Amino acid sequence: MPEHVAIFPGSFDPVTNGHLDVIARGRRIFDRVVVGIGRNPSKDPLFSLDERVDMLRGLIDAMVKREPQFAPVTVEGFDGLTVDFARRVGASVLLRGIRNLSDLQSEVQQALTNRTIANLETAFVVAGQDFAYTSSSLIRQLTALGKDLTPLRTMVPEVVVEALTRKKMQNHPLLTRISLQKSE
Repeated sequence: MPEHVAIFPGSFDPVTNGHLDVIARGRRIFDRVVVGIGRNPSKDPLFSLDERVDMLRGLIDAMVKREPQFAPVTVEGFDGLTVDFARRVGASVLLRGIRNLSDLQSEVQQALTNRTIANLETAFVVAGQDFAYTSSSLIRQLTALGKDLTPLRTMVPEVVVEALTRKKMQNHPLLTRISLQKSE
C-alpha cells in the first residue's frame, strides 16, 4: 500500500499555535506530513526563510517527542508552485486548516484548481476554536502596534514571542511600515 504523504504549505511568518494544531491533526491522519515553507516574492517577510525553517523544526521536534506514536513530520523551504513542491516530495494531498467560512470559500476554489492542474487532492481540517481568529498577519500587526507582547503567548509559542520581541527591538522595516500605515 502506498504511503499517504500530505504537504502543509504556507509562509508561516510567523508560525502560530493554529498552524501547529493543523500539523498535529495531520499527523493523526497521514503516514507522513511535510511542512513546506514557501518563499513568496511578492511578500516582504518578517522572518527570513532560514529563521522560519529553524523555528518550525524546533517546535515540530518537540511535538514529535511528546507524541512519537503519530506520523513523522519534516520541514522544508521551497520556491515556486506548491503543486511542484508536492510532486517533488511525493505528496498526494494538500493539508489545509480552515478557521471560518471565508477560509473555506477561498480554499475550495484553490483545491479545485490544484485537483485540475496537478491531480492533487486537498484535505481540510477545522482549526480548534481557540485558533479561529488567529493569523500570521494579525500577529505581525499586534507586534508592530503593541507595547507588551506577552498577550501573544495565547496565539504563538513562547519561542515565537521571543523572536517577535527581538524583531521589534531591532525596528524591523516591516513592523515599522505596519505601524506607519495604522497611524495614517
